[in-house]
Amino acid sequence: MFATAALAAPAMVPRASAAPRRRAVPAATTGETRGVWVATVTNRDWPSRPGLSVARQRAELLAHLDAAVRHRLNTVIFQVRPTADALWPSPYEPWSQYLTGTQGTPPGWDPLGTAVAEAHARGLELHAWFNPYRVALHTDPGRLAASHPARRNPGWTVPYGGKLYYNPGLPEVRALVREAVLDAVRRYPVDAVHFDDYFYPYPVAGQTFDDDLAYDTHGGGFPDRAAWRRDNVDLLVRETAAGIKEIRPGTRFGISPFGVWRNADVDERGSDTRAGVQTYDDLHADTRRWARENWIDYICPQLYWNIGFAAADYAKLLSWWAEAVRGSGTLLYAGEALYKAGDPAQPAAWRDPAELSRHLTSAAEHPEVRGHVFFAAREVTADPVGAMARVVADHYRQPAEPPR
Repeated sequence: MFATAALAAPAMVPRASAAPRRRAVPAATTGETRGVWVATVTNRDWPSRPGLSVARQRAELLAHLDAAVRHRLNTVIFQVRPTADALWPSPYEPWSQYLTGTQGTPPGWDPLGTAVAEAHARGLELHAWFNPYRVALHTDPGRLAASHPARRNPGWTVPYGGKLYYNPGLPEVRALVREAVLDAVRRYPVDAVHFDDYFYPYPVAGQTFDDDLAYDTHGGGFPDRAAWRRDNVDLLVRETAAGIKEIRPGTRFGISPFGVWRNADVDERGSDTRAGVQTYDDLHADTRRWARENWIDYICPQLYWNIGFAAADYAKLLSWWAEAVRGSGTLLYAGEALYKAGDPAQPAAWRDPAELSRHLTSAAEHPEVRGHVFFAAREVTADPVGAMARVVADHYRQPAEPPR
């Protein structure tokens, strides 16, 4: 049973406003990263629905790994903590509802352990993907498993936009997230820990993320709430990075943020974009700093726009990120919106099967770009307009080298 007292105290790390020492530059890679995300939240990619037999779940998972090999990829980013739950026997959080249909019910096998072993058997890297703060796609703690930390500690959560989130401003929350992640690192030889783009939640018009009490308690010494929030996220990133290095040296830490740090009209260091969301201001994630100061081993910004898109041009953003990581030791991978290919609701560029291939051609002009990751596994297999097949034909003619 999980309780507050069971939380291991986080490592003693100073507030992020103090300049940290740079992480050691990772070993040089021998090849490019060719990755695919496998999303489990809402059963997007895997398993196809909750409640399948162990044999069926396992077969579907192996099919995604085999598809990665067929498409000459070398990395699978597997979502193992979609909603403050687990796809392995975690002592901190309950089994995910996306396996059995009921949160906390054991599925009868170990999906993460199987994924690591089977990926490695196929020559694939396995990056364990964690969503740091999302608790539920609803706002009722009473619907969570009885053992869920958020149900046992409802003061740790904030309802916002019809969803339930952990409050990043609470040290207890940061300790839980860190220890839940590091438990997987202790148990399995994962090649990397991977965070996605959800830090403070994306803005919802007319709603306020209510962290007044946490700010009153912990926000002293900061010029404003935004600076305090950024520091909270910085602390999670730094403490997680330190824990990974201590527990399993050589395991990397990567983050795939929303593609725009700040627009240039707000900050001269920003990109030539007019994005409606900026990670620095809206998600309180200083992604540029993490990359430039090498707090993480790789950054994979979600560059989910076409070349020439007026508000956020893929080519301009790629160039901006290449400059951001230059000389830092942080590897840059481009997150690619394979899911948009062939979608009639998207701009016309996405109906051209060559759009994604052009992205890789553009990236070849920037030596800082060390690979691409495609969202997501379902589209790698379905490939409705042949966009993935075109990428393989144009850029992945040879089998993938190991990324390192």
